[in-house]
Amino acid sequence: MKQKLKGIIFDMDNTLLSSRIDFSAMKEETYQFLVSRNVLPVGMPLQLYTTATVIEEAIRTNRMTGKLIQEVWEIPRKHEVLGMQQAGLEPGTRDILNELKGKYLITIVTNNSVRAAEVALRENHIMDYFDQMIGREMMNSLKPSPDGYLRILNEYKYPADEWISVGDSWTDGKASLSAGLRFIAYRADQEKMKQMNVNPSAEIMNLMELMDIIAGIEEGSLFG
Repeated sequence: MKQKLKGIIFDMDNTLLSSRIDFSAMKEETYQFLVSRNVLPVGMPLQLYTTATVIEEAIRTNRMTGKLIQEVWEIPRKHEVLGMQQAGLEPGTRDILNELKGKYLITIVTNNSVRAAEVALRENHIMDYFDQMIGREMMNSLKPSPDGYLRILNEYKYPADEWISVGDSWTDGKASLSAGLRFIAYRADQEKMKQMNVNPSAEIMNLMELMDIIAGIEEGSLFG
């Protein structure tokens, strides 16, 4: 059955931008800070967590004061600012945005702070392509929670099956699928996806491959 696609929700880091953020170092420093403050125990299986979910785990202990919450978020913010300095575009980013602009809603959901994201997008001269960007401060809960994606769906009032989501990480996939979106994995770690029970609708290695996927959706030959 033919279907009109209304919009695309992109992840940012390592999907649109070639991020230099050291996510492992960010997570480790955040975790060690919380262990040192006797909030989290030693020996947590960090491979099952992101920085965001480590912090959420800490908040759930009810041992986090407002001051501690503010201090712990400074750790990822520091890594983001450092990692986004001189971050370039992923191959095909500008090409795909030029193809999509004016035909579909183009949005971003990122766990990055709004400020870090806006700086990186402006430095790469692509900020004006986007109809909406949801950053960390605009979500109640970060990926792999679907909160940011649900906010996009609620804002534009189009159902989930009229959108696709594109990202490189299992957290993007988990959040997208939980929101009812078709998830397109971009240069993803397939083993990690399987480990975290994320099953993408399609996998691509170049962003311009999205045009074939979109054409297939609209003519009814894909995901019918």
